[in-house]
Amino acid sequence: MRNVLFPGFKNVFKVLKKIVFMKSKFLVLLPVLSAFTISAQVTIAPGAQFSIAGNTQLTLQNTDLVNNGNFIAGNSMVTFAGNASSSISGTQPIQFFEVEASKTNGSSIVLQRAIGVTQRVLFSSGFFNLNGFNTDLGTTGHLDGEQENTRFIGPNGGEVLFNVSLNAPTGSNPANLGVFITSNQDLGNVMVRRGHQSQNSSGGNTVLRYYDILPANNANLNATLRFSYMDGELNGLVENSLVFLQNLNTNWTNLGFTSRDVDANFVEKTGIGSFSRFTLSNINTILPVRYVSFNARCEKDKVIIAWKTGQEQNSNRFNIERSPDGVQWTVIGTVPAAGNSTNESRYSFTDNSPVQNGYYRIAEYDLDGRVQYSSVIRSSCAVTQTFSMWPNPAREKIFVSISTDHESQAMIKIFDSKGSLVKMQKADLLPGNNVISIEMGSVANGVYQLSASWDKGQTQKTKQVLKQ
Repeated sequence: MRNVLFPGFKNVFKVLKKIVFMKSKFLVLLPVLSAFTISAQVTIAPGAQFSIAGNTQLTLQNTDLVNNGNFIAGNSMVTFAGNASSSISGTQPIQFFEVEASKTNGSSIVLQRAIGVTQRVLFSSGFFNLNGFNTDLGTTGHLDGEQENTRFIGPNGGEVLFNVSLNAPTGSNPANLGVFITSNQDLGNVMVRRGHQSQNSSGGNTVLRYYDILPANNANLNATLRFSYMDGELNGLVENSLVFLQNLNTNWTNLGFTSRDVDANFVEKTGIGSFSRFTLSNINTILPVRYVSFNARCEKDKVIIAWKTGQEQNSNRFNIERSPDGVQWTVIGTVPAAGNSTNESRYSFTDNSPVQNGYYRIAEYDLDGRVQYSSVIRSSCAVTQTFSMWPNPAREKIFVSISTDHESQAMIKIFDSKGSLVKMQKADLLPGNNVISIEMGSVANGVYQLSASWDKGQTQKTKQVLKQ
């Protein structure tokens, strides 16, 4: 491999045509300059590496970023600027350290693939359109400067994700996502997801924002939630009549409200017993699909997902989605919907290749293409798969799932390409499914072999891991 270096071009480096970094080359932006500005499109070709060293700021002026190779952000800020929309796409993962929206003229950054952000998303101007893809803030990222005219939007779906540990939180606002959590309970690890679609598309509306709050401990919380929103997310609703809606066991329940402030743009509710999906609406809102039940039952090595609806309006189909961790979702099947019905309708789908203790949700699509998600349920089925690992490629953490029917001690070892041991971790296993978290932030990028053994060494599994 040879370096392709851009030396000091004063303070601005401009390229007016499409830049393609070819295979077997890599580009390194050194912190010689205070900023780089690139126009048109940056494409990182398969096998190429684009690396930003130090605290260099990279400004992409009306420029798309296409990563089909290896993008290494270092500790840099990548700014998407200009008066026209830009996209982020490519076949390979993109992990920013910091990314900034600095768009004018009502333009946006449009996702065409999922991204990760280690430190922060800075909003200076313009919009960040999720466009059906997720932005994962991990455990360290946060939002900075989000306001009415510069913020996340997601008319085609997509969510902003964050994981945090909360023990008796008081007004905690994870990652500045805009939901403030108070409870005297130890919630353990909490997954927070924020989306920007109405949870109803006919016969009524909700605001264009919802929160999924999924704590490890989710009972007797006696919690208070403050739900923040933007005026641009009101979706035609009367602001001084907004109330909490909670999705419990696939049915939306009107929780009312304890307080609300139309100037500060929030609604607050006290005395919440458990968390799930929350949104805001007016009292007379009617949802297009009313679920009567939603469950997953075990049948040998299969999982049967079944649901019933009490009413449907303008419904087209149900997509069944599965996730190993409640974050990354995959459509595993589609079932036609009734269309318009006031009678009870029964549906079912068989997952022939389930994952251990997998998560499931139903996405109902209307005839006009809009989507309404159900709540999330988790299967307790014991499938034959005893060992799994995710995500791969890995960044800050990897998770190892081991299922066993008795107590044991597991030994996790990670070896580099030379066979040298770079990390070792022990874990006590209990009967059932066990998930072990392994920190990978300090491990250099590269290909590794993960080895897991338990039952006094009688059971061993290995997986190849790519650290990026």
